[in-house]
Amino acid sequence: MANQLLSVVELKSLNVRSSRQGLLRLALHLGVMAISGYLWATNLGDRRYIALPSVIIYGFSLAIMFAPLHESSHRTAFANNQLSDAIAWFAGLCSFYNSTFYRQYHKWHHRYTQILDKDPELSDRQPETLRAYLWGISGIPWWIGKVQTHSRVALGKVEDYAFIPEALRSEVIRSTRIQLLVYGLAIAISIIFRQPWFILYWLLPLAVGQPFLRLILLTEHTGCTNNNNGLTNTRTTLTFPILRYLMWNIPFHTEHHLYPSIPFYLLPLAHEKLHSQFAHIGAGYVNVNLEIIDNINRREQV
Repeated sequence: MANQLLSVVELKSLNVRSSRQGLLRLALHLGVMAISGYLWATNLGDRRYIALPSVIIYGFSLAIMFAPLHESSHRTAFANNQLSDAIAWFAGLCSFYNSTFYRQYHKWHHRYTQILDKDPELSDRQPETLRAYLWGISGIPWWIGKVQTHSRVALGKVEDYAFIPEALRSEVIRSTRIQLLVYGLAIAISIIFRQPWFILYWLLPLAVGQPFLRLILLTEHTGCTNNNNGLTNTRTTLTFPILRYLMWNIPFHTEHHLYPSIPFYLLPLAHEKLHSQFAHIGAGYVNVNLEIIDNINRREQV
């Protein structure tokens, strides 16, 4: 279906990877993280009116390192594949994802989007009650799932993950083990110096930022069709330019699913060409989440 929406010429003009665009976006992202992290670290003691918003912004910037992880996993963030792979791994380290595992997981998500028993994202059930909704956006189930998955993979138990080809199993296991070793070293350094660095500057901020990411990611497919129609099984959400920029244009999610080869910085142009044919365009993340809650309440009243 996607092939019928854009002409060959149009798609060619949109399939232009750019390391310059990727590095500029990454520099802004890391800049926000560095400034907010510095303000959080230097205002913990007395000026909590600065520390509180700082840790929220810092934690969110850590959590949405998921965005460069996602884009780099498609190898569209930069013109150089090796650079994409390196940034994907670093972004996963910051956001508690493993890029090597995620790339295989995400390939299946694109191949079987919203297809029951095939799309691995559907293993995380969409909320059917308000209690389940609140539990999901708390981030707690995500933390539990990540700890369990990383542990299983590090122990070499990858047979149950059908999306990991046998030829890549050892690479996924090795990558996960190295990532957990980095966390272990960070914890050891904190213990040696008797400082709560690991908790204060990674674990706590990421826990603060996760609910915001959960709210965003929940909008991508919730309430959409469970079939292979790319125009109806995914939602694009219109939001503030600064948030869209920090999210590496992930809000243009239908465009991305229809044409995963289009780099993040050209998705706004793709939106202009395609949006009139979409079934789901959300007017902001707050509104979409309110719609999700309203639909949950309606089902509970039936």
